[in-house]
Amino acid sequence: MNIQTKYFGEVEVNRDDVILFPNGLPGFEQEQEFVVLPIDEAGIYQSLQSIKSEEISLVVVNPYVFFKAYEFFLDDKTLEALRIESPSEVAVFSVLTLREPFSDTTANLQAPIIVNTRNQKGKQLILTNTPYMTRHLIAEGGDTDAHT
Repeated sequence: MNIQTKYFGEVEVNRDDVILFPNGLPGFEQEQEFVVLPIDEAGIYQSLQSIKSEEISLVVVNPYVFFKAYEFFLDDKTLEALRIESPSEVAVFSVLTLREPFSDTTANLQAPIIVNTRNQKGKQLILTNTPYMTRHLIAEGGDTDAHT
């Protein structure tokens, strides 16, 4: 199927690649279907693009590329909701806030997006009782202290 995207114009996507967020994403509750599209050739930066609304696209990354020690636990409610049976089924994304200069770009480690890659169901978690904040400089990598 073809969709209109914020960054790439019209693109063809495979229906099997569509991620279902049954409750949408915080701030975008009406948007329930997204697809991940690569932005750079290495695939480090990606666009989490709504398939319904072309203007809704979040730039995301695998946080472990920049924050090797990043860790959190998935509660039973999330495991059940996404039907996660094995850690190998889990993909984690962090939303970036792009800044100029790019070295000021931050990652939201407090609200990871979790996707079950087996069934393409996703959810954004809001972590509580955690040292992670919504803004961590990606240029600092392993530094997980909060940045404003």
